[in-house]
Amino acid sequence: MARDEQLKERWDQIVTKLSARFADGDTLDLDAIIYLIGVQELGQPGKKFKKDDKLDLMHIAICRLLEPFGYYKFDYQDADGWPHYEVIDQLPTLKAGEQALLMKEAIVQYFLEKELVH
Repeated sequence: MARDEQLKERWDQIVTKLSARFADGDTLDLDAIIYLIGVQELGQPGKKFKKDDKLDLMHIAICRLLEPFGYYKFDYQDADGWPHYEVIDQLPTLKAGEQALLMKEAIVQYFLEKELVH
């Protein structure tokens, strides 16, 4: 199977599983999945978050997702349990479609590690 086909198949599996669990039949988009990963990484799934917290959760997710690609490195966890990351390498300038593809690749890798997809 070609790499792009495998990525699409795995991405579709992730979207289907997460949408069934968290979206009551609606299809989650990329941002919603990034948000869910942020909640997972924070480790406070039952907590209600403010709007600013939601942006911070997405930032946590992006840092965690791009860590294996060498862009970020986990630095420390603060007293409230929020992880902080250090920038290791600047992200290249990418077009919107290229950004989405990079994030999808990172999300698939994340869920492969978590054994949600194979």
